[in-house]
Amino acid sequence: MSEPAIGIRELSTIEEFRDAVHLQQVIWGFEEIELLPVRLFVVASKIGGQSLGAYDGERMIGFALAIPGLKPGGKTYLHSHIAGVLPEYRNYGIGRRLKLRQREDAISRGVDLIEWTFDPLEIKNAYFNIERLGAVVRRFVRNQYGVTTSKLHGGLPTDRCIAEWWLKTERVNVIADGGPYVRPEAAARVPVPVEIANLRSSNPKRAKEIQAKVSDGFEENLGKGLTVIGMERSDGYGTYLFGENW
Repeated sequence: MSEPAIGIRELSTIEEFRDAVHLQQVIWGFEEIELLPVRLFVVASKIGGQSLGAYDGERMIGFALAIPGLKPGGKTYLHSHIAGVLPEYRNYGIGRRLKLRQREDAISRGVDLIEWTFDPLEIKNAYFNIERLGAVVRRFVRNQYGVTTSKLHGGLPTDRCIAEWWLKTERVNVIADGGPYVRPEAAARVPVPVEIANLRSSNPKRAKEIQAKVSDGFEENLGKGLTVIGMERSDGYGTYLFGENW
């Protein structure tokens, strides 16, 4: 498949929202009860959220949904609740384009923070969030969404990192422009074996043991006030880098 010409646009019609609901089933394999419904897309588009679609011609092949949030003290931000691209369209930079469009829209409206959650065992996605976007991690939650019906989750608890994407920092500006960012020296490391991707289905017990060890590592290092500031990849591991500053 040659590289497709993909357009990114805001979603606004019921038909477009229905297409995004359908993509949830295709990408994650959720059962109907766990799908984000059309009404949520409608509400998000009316209250300052973001509903974006990636299109190959007239076919939606990816989407992103964000809703506005309010932190204690009155800090406003966007929570990017879900984003995905069809498997056959991955590795073309479409996910990054969706995120950068989110960033552009947020900045234009005076918002400087977008957050989302991600599975620390999903090494490729984690690398994308941290190294390709410039997000950092200072919070971690065990089993945030409960055990889901998605085959991608493999029946494991939904332990999640909270990505903080501070849109105007030097780190994010440099990375968004395609340049290398020189991070501070790592004070601690938490490795995740690449084999976890297969162990979810082939050896769930072992997968759960690895997940518990990784989650313990996150809680220990974040509990010391460290921040995930980078990620390294090798043939056998994806390794989270924790540092004092970001």
